[in-house]
Amino acid sequence: MPQAPFSIGVDLGGTNLRIAAYTREDGLLETILLPTRLAAGRDAVAADMCKAIETLQVRFSVSHPLAGIGIGTPGPLELPAGVLHNPPNLTGWDGFNLREAVESRLGEPVELESDANAAALAEWALGRGRSMKLDSLCMLTLGTGVGNGIILNGKVWDGAAGMAGEAGHATIYPDGPACPCGSHGCLEMYASATAIVRAAAQRAASGAAPALAGESWTAHSLAQAADQGNSDAKAIFTDAGRALGIGLSALVNTLNLPLYVIGGGLAQAWHLLEGPVFEELRHRSYVYRLTAPESPLAARNSAAATHVLPAELGPDAGLLGACLLPFATH
Repeated sequence: MPQAPFSIGVDLGGTNLRIAAYTREDGLLETILLPTRLAAGRDAVAADMCKAIETLQVRFSVSHPLAGIGIGTPGPLELPAGVLHNPPNLTGWDGFNLREAVESRLGEPVELESDANAAALAEWALGRGRSMKLDSLCMLTLGTGVGNGIILNGKVWDGAAGMAGEAGHATIYPDGPACPCGSHGCLEMYASATAIVRAAAQRAASGAAPALAGESWTAHSLAQAADQGNSDAKAIFTDAGRALGIGLSALVNTLNLPLYVIGGGLAQAWHLLEGPVFEELRHRSYVYRLTAPESPLAARNSAAATHVLPAELGPDAGLLGACLLPFATH
C-alpha cells in the first residue's frame, strides 16, 4: 500500500528558521531548527532554507510522494510574485523575490504565504476552526509584532496583491508612537510582546511604575509578575488589552465572522488581556453586542454568534500552516 503524500513546510522568522516534513495522517514527521542568519544576507538565509528542504526531501521521498513545499514568511508579501516589501523583522529584504530565490535553487514550485496567514490556515484546519466546525475565522498573532490572517469559506484571503490581513498596522491611537511601518499608534505598538516590554521599560524609567524598577523584563516575566499581584505589570496588560479590544472591534464590525482567534506568544497571557478586550468590544462594536455568545440573537441562531477565543495550536501554528499550504492548493 503506498504511503501518504508528505509536504515540507518552512516557518521563516527573524530569529529562527523551522523546516518540517508533514503528512495529514501523522502530523509533523521531523523538524529542523536553524538560526536565521540575517547578518549573512538574504541569499544566505535562502540557501540555508533550501539545504534543509533538500535534506527532508531526500529522507522522506524514499517512502512518500512529495505533495509540495510551503513557506510562511513575514510580510508585507506581494503575491503571486513572491516579493517582500520592507518586512519589519527582516532588515535588508525589501524587494527580495523569495519565491524566485527558492524555486531557482530547488527546481521545484513553492506555495508562499504570510506567516500570519499560514498560522490562521492551521488554526482553521487543525485548531479552533476544526473543533468548532467553522469555515471562516480571523486570527491575530501577538508576538514580536501583531500578525493577522483571514480565512474565508475555507480559503486564505490574500486580497488583490497578497497583502490582506495587516490589522496589526491599523491605527489605534493616532498620536501614538511611531511604528516601523511608517504610521503612528498602530495596534502592534500596544499589543505585541515587544510593546509590552517597551512599556515596562518606559514606565520604570519615568518613575511612573516603581514596582517595575530595577528589573530586566520579558513579556513572560511581566505576565508572571501580574499574576503575582504586581499592579504596575497588571496595568500594562490592561492597556494592551484595551488596544487589542479597539482593534478587534473594527474587525468585528467590518467582517462579522463567527470566530476571532488570538495566537502568538502573548496569547499565553490571555487571562490578563480578556477583561479589557471584552469591555472595549461591548463598548465599541454594536455587531459584537448584537451577536455575543450570550446575546438573544445568538440564542436563536448559534451560527450567528461572534466568538473571541485564544488559539489552540500554540507556537507550531505557523509551521503547521506552511506544511498545509501544498494540500490547501490542490
